[in-house]
Formats: sequence, C-alpha cells, structure tokens
Amino acid sequence: MSLALVHSRARAGVDAPLVRVEVHLSGGLPATQIVGLAETSVRESRERVRAALLCARFDFPQRRITLNLAPADLPKEGGRYDLAIALGILAASGQVDPQSLLQYEFLGELGLTGELRPVAGALPAAIAAADAGRILVVPPGNAAEAALAEHADVRVARTLLECCAGLGNPRLLPPVERVDTTPLPLPDLADVRGQAHARRALEVAAAGGHHLLLIGSPGCGKTLLASRLPSLLPDTEEAEALQLAAIASVSGEGLDPRRWRQRPFRAPHHSASAAALVGGGNPPCPGEISLAHHGVLFLDELPEWNRSALETLREPLESGHIRIARAARSVQYPARFQLVAAMNPCPCGWAGDRSNRCLCSDERINRYRARVSGPLLDRIDLHISVTRMDAVELRESTPLGEPSAAVRARVEAAHARQQARGGLNAHLPPAALRACTRLSEGDQDMLEQAIERLQLSARAMHRILRVARTIADLAGCETIQTAHLAEAIGYRQLDRGKP
Repeated sequence: MSLALVHSRARAGVDAPLVRVEVHLSGGLPATQIVGLAETSVRESRERVRAALLCARFDFPQRRITLNLAPADLPKEGGRYDLAIALGILAASGQVDPQSLLQYEFLGELGLTGELRPVAGALPAAIAAADAGRILVVPPGNAAEAALAEHADVRVARTLLECCAGLGNPRLLPPVERVDTTPLPLPDLADVRGQAHARRALEVAAAGGHHLLLIGSPGCGKTLLASRLPSLLPDTEEAEALQLAAIASVSGEGLDPRRWRQRPFRAPHHSASAAALVGGGNPPCPGEISLAHHGVLFLDELPEWNRSALETLREPLESGHIRIARAARSVQYPARFQLVAAMNPCPCGWAGDRSNRCLCSDERINRYRARVSGPLLDRIDLHISVTRMDAVELRESTPLGEPSAAVRARVEAAHARQQARGGLNAHLPPAALRACTRLSEGDQDMLEQAIERLQLSARAMHRILRVARTIADLAGCETIQTAHLAEAIGYRQLDRGKP
C-alpha cells in the first residue's frame, strides 16, 4: 500500500489539537515534500528521518514521498512529528502494518541514530489522546509529565526500532511509571515575627483571592510575607493541577512532580520585559502571569518595573486570561493569578519611618509613586503599610507567629462558604456580588463618605465590598457588619495618601 495515516498532536497554547500525518508514495524522481503549513524545523525532519531509518536498517523508499500534515491551516513547528513521519513512511512502503498504527498517537524528535528525544507539551497531548481513546507513545524524557494524566494510556519507546517492535504487541512498549508526587514543604508563616496587621491582610487576601500591595522600608519583611502566601492557599483541584502542569509543559521550563497540586509562586525580576511578563515570541509562549495561574505572582520593587510592562497587567487582572496575537496565529493562555506587589514608600526607602532618616522631598516622593499608574493601583484590593520592627521583637526568645496550618484552616473554611455562592469573592460576577454584600443604611453612608474622602473610583468601591465580604466569611457571618466594612476601608487608605 502506498498510502498511510499516522496520528500526532500539535501545540496550540495549552491545547494539543490532532494532526493527521498522511504519507503517499508515488512514481517519479526520488524526493520528499512536506505540506501543511510546516515551518523550517518541520521541513528539516526529512533529513533526520532519512538518517534514522537507515541507521535502524530500514529501507528508505527511492520514490516521490508526499507528507501532508493536516489540518493545513494549523501551523506546525518543532521536531515533535519526526516519529510519526518515520512510521508513516514505513507503513506506506509496506515495512510496517498500517492498521497497527491506528490505535496510537506518536510524539518525539528523532536523533540520527534513531533515538527518541523529548518535546514540549507532552502532558496536553496525553490528555487529548485519552479523550480520543488512543494510546500515546512518548520518549523517556516525557514519561514523568505524561504520567500525571492518570486516565491516559501512555507508553514509552527509547528508539525507533523499539517503537516498531511494539506496534504489533503493545506489551513490548512499557507503560509510564507513576511518579512520586509527595509535596515539598512550603515556607511557613510562623517564620514571620510580629507584623500582626500585615499577617491579617495576608490571611484576608488568601481567603478571598484578593490582590495585595505591601509598602514599607527596606528589610521590614515584605518579601518574607509574600513568600508565605502559597502556604495559606488550599491545594489545587485535579483539573486545576492538570491545567497548571500543561502550562508548565508547553512553556519549556519543565515540570517538577513534587510541586503537583501546589499553587505556583512566581517572582520575576523587575527588569523583565512585557513579553516575559504576559507571554510572547513566535510561536507564542506563556509568560509569568500564565505560569502563576491559580497561584501567586510576586512583583518586588514595583516602581522600578518598566511602566509599559506593568500596564499589560490591567486586562488579565480583570479577565483572568491573556490573548497573544501574532500575524500567523492567536493564542489564549489562562492567567487567573493573585498579584502581590511590594514597594518602598520613597526613593530612599525611609519615608514615614520613625527614625526620620528620609531626606526625600514631597515632590520626589510623588514622582516615585507616580511610576505606578492609578488604574493599576485601583485593581489592587489591599494596600498595606509594613512597619520596621524593633530589635527586641527579633530576639530568638520572641514567640513564633501563628503557623500556616492554623491560618490555612480558616482560609479553607472561608473558601467553602464562597464556593457555595459560586466562586471566590474576588471573582464574583456583579449580580452575585450585589446579592451577598447588602449593607445597612448606616454602613452605606460610611462607605459613601469613605469614597468621597479618599476619592475612590467605582471599581475601588466594589473591591471594598468584596474584601468586606471576605472578612465576614472569615468571621462566619452571613451579612457584612460595620466592623467588617471598616476594616475593608482601612485597607484602601494608602490609595492616594502617604503611608
């Protein structure tokens, strides 16, 4: 038979669309033609496949070979189709039974000796193959991440010869071994001494999924506090964990199975570009906001960031996703992250400190803070002043703070109440928010006075209500009380004034 069909998977964002590798042999001068919107790296597979077949002692057909990667309008890149192309040529030339290929999907780059090398995006491909009811064959380097798809039938082949031998007898292709997913310990909130106000804000942020801004002098514990937030958050559900693993898989950074079910904590340097932050490149790759999906994105030294990079955060902070458009394609990545930012109160870092060592003028302080735009600050729910601690509070004899486990128990209880209403308070749609944030007449007057005094926007008002609802959930109250609203307003008082 001079025609063969082999299944593989492309990479499109965190999805793995099916690619049908169709191979046709015909008369004419020996030549190999690849069609189907294949990029240069795919067209180069002709030489890799030819060398691998010859090294494995197979015959390379001296005929005209046409390779079609369908669908034709889906861009194809990388060496992920090498194995499928080689098997298609063998099947079309009668060296492999074409019917034995139909129950499989194949991923893997071929070395010149026929060994199989790993490719990016194996986990999304394993999930998609399981949904299609087919067996996925991957190189050993992709076995660990593909094993996370528990319902998928994934087999491992080290070489082209080993793969061909297992086509007639699947038992010759060993299944992937389930990896150890014992979680690594996370930094504990007990390490933070004092800072009761900041610890409380961290708990509120964790309970409602709220964004947080920490303002304080150098060395007062802003980074220490931010790094403890993941230990307060509940573990991800299996569907969320698979989505996170799929993002890590397509990013090319790799996946640590010991972080399975743990929420990510990303802390890029302030010199990162807008493309590094939200994603970019060709083909488009996920950025830091997508790698922090369902987790925490920590931006230290916020005013030192490039203004244009920070402004790209506006849309994903509201929508929970980012769409990266290029001339040839458009890819959407999830980006439902929790933003934690930290900054000094002034260029020297000591404005408002009790030591009175700050020499910055009001004009210089205002210019420094103006590097962070008002619209971005408006989207951050909690603005917290972190004060410098006295030396006596840092003694080893000082009792440790409340551990993460105790705080996490309260956070999980608040999450359960919110999920019963339809989702975390930070993400509730307007109709659901109105239904659960009804205020008494006196509390409504207090809120309106605060908005007028602080010159807050309508968005800031709704964020105050969301935070107040979270504080009520932590207290186990069905309605928002005056104390809950007053605390929520207190977290916005750094919006315009000095800390």
